[in-house]
Order: sequence, then structure tokens, then C-alpha cells
Amino acid sequence: MSHTVTHRRPTSDARTPGNALAHRRMPRWALPAIAVASAVLGVLVGTVCDLSSHLQWGLIALVLFVLGTYGTTAVLEDRRQAKDRVATSLMWACFIIAVVPLYSLIETTVAKGVKMVDGHFLTHSMAGVLSGDEGGGVYHAIIGTLEQVGLASLIAVPIGVLTAIYLVEYGSGKLALAVTFFVDVMTGIPSIVSGLFILAFWILVLGFSYSGFAGSLALVILMLPVVVRSTEEMLKLVPNELREASLALGVPKWRTILKVVLPTALGGITTGIMLAVARIAGETAPILLLVFGNQLINNDPFNGPQSSLPFFIYEQYVLGTEQSYDRAWGAALVLIAFVMILNLVARGIARWKAPKTGR
Repeated sequence: MSHTVTHRRPTSDARTPGNALAHRRMPRWALPAIAVASAVLGVLVGTVCDLSSHLQWGLIALVLFVLGTYGTTAVLEDRRQAKDRVATSLMWACFIIAVVPLYSLIETTVAKGVKMVDGHFLTHSMAGVLSGDEGGGVYHAIIGTLEQVGLASLIAVPIGVLTAIYLVEYGSGKLALAVTFFVDVMTGIPSIVSGLFILAFWILVLGFSYSGFAGSLALVILMLPVVVRSTEEMLKLVPNELREASLALGVPKWRTILKVVLPTALGGITTGIMLAVARIAGETAPILLLVFGNQLINNDPFNGPQSSLPFFIYEQYVLGTEQSYDRAWGAALVLIAFVMILNLVARGIARWKAPKTGR
């Protein structure tokens, strides 16, 4: 007599030990709904309390969103998930708070400067243009900025890269400690101090005149520690196995550095250099002290006063007329575009020179 045994498949139960991690999830529309409700409540609270700043409205809505996210998640899921969502919301909030001033700066500069930036503005100087006159341009300031930043880069980049190579590859003992200490000190030097030093030494003691080159010397002091630190960090990221393999083949150390270490770190080094150039491009204080300004085109950075974009912005702002304000905003837009292009070039070079990993 045969007996048939039927096997029943166990039903899944979220409460069984095997499914202890299973839990309810909030619907996807919950967070957008909380965000919309928080924004509406923020506007209502700001209106009722007569808060004039929209930034205050946004902060109120942000607090309501965080509280609403925590409460909703704690009810529908659990407290652990609620804390996780609150932490995520706070990170996004910090990101938005950091981006808002940048967006406001760029939006204001573009709105007020775009009406001035055209072919005439970029190809003419301020020769014969009075403070209340229309027209004029920033060609002489662009030339000055390119020459001053270029000279500073020609001096600071070789010195900075060679210093970083010494610290990473050869540096040991008291000399390396002293170089590291002074690089750290130079990192925190205010720009006005570097300008005063060059003013006292180059102009007052040695007797040279105000010029674009004098401004470049002050920019070198500001650029040098950035190049040293960025290059040093990139060289430290090069694996020691590459150095050891090259040395094991009998390659001299200087050739190992030249043919193995530097090409491996070239992308990061170039990125650091471009960021250092972007950092000094907008310096104003040393230029005010040393370059002395010029409304005419001066292509010789070694003789006579010379203008630059930061100096031109300050000069036009001080004049205090509506026309000069417009020119200042136009020059600010040109300077931001210049720095943005340098940063994009740095990112492109870093991606181009990044080590390729195979699958």
C-alpha cells in the first residue's frame, strides 16, 4: 500500500529568523512629497513671520524636511533607517548650502557683466576713456595678467617641482625638516605680506621700479608652497615597487625619477600646477603695491607700471560711476572665465594622464 507524501513549500514570513533583515520600505514618492510639503510650510512660515530674506525661508524648509524625513521613516520603517536618512539629508543640505553662494556669485557676475563683454571690450584699453564715459576695455589688463602669471609660473614651477622631488626622493635629516617647515610657513603667508616683502627688498633696497615683474615675484611666493605640496603628495602616491623594479635593473636613481616616477605622477602634478596658477590669477593686494596700474597697453613686464584684471576691477570700482561699475563687472566675468578655463584644463589633463586600468 503506497503512501504519497506531499511536501508543502514553506511560506515566507518577514518575522522568521531567516528573513530578519526584511522590513517595510517607504514608497518612492514619500521623500519628494516631504520636500514639497516642507517648501510650502517654509514659505508660509516666512510669510506669516514677515521674513524678508528667501534664504531664511529655505533654512526653515530645510529644517522641516529633515524633521519630516526622520519622523516619517521612523514610523514606516525603523529608527535605524530614520537616522540613516537624516544623515543623508544633512549631507545633501550641506552640499546645497555650499553651492548656493557660488551659484549666487556666478549668477550675479554673469547678469551684470555679460552686457559689457564683447569684442570691443576684449580688444581695447582704457586709453582716453574717462570714468564717466562709455566704452573702454580690458585688453591691457588681460595682457598684464597673462604676463605676470606666466612669469610667476616660469619661476615657481621648476623650483617647486624640484623641491618636492628632493623632499620625497632624497630628503632626510635637518635640511629636509627645515625645508618642510618653511614651506608650511609660506603656505599661510597673507598675500599683502608677500607684496610688502617684494616692495621692501626689490624696489626700496635694490632700487628697481614698479613693474609687472615685481608683481610676479610676489606671486611666486604665493604659488611656490602650493606647487611643492601638491607635487609632493602626487610623488608619494607613486608605488615604491616601480622605483625598486627600476633600480633592480641597474637604472640610476636620477633616471628612475625622470623616466618612471615623474611620468607616473604627471597628471596629478599638472593638476596641482594649474590650480596654483588659478589661485594666483585673482590676487589683488600684491598687484596694488607693486604693479602700480596703467590704463595704457604695456607689453613689457620689466619696465614701467602695468595693469591686470584684479587691479582693473579695483580701479574701476573706486571710480564710483555707473559706467565704471559696469566695466568692473565685465572684468570680473572675464577673470572668472579665465580661472574656470584653467580648472577645466587641469581636470582634462588629470583625466588624460590618469593611469589606465585593464579589465
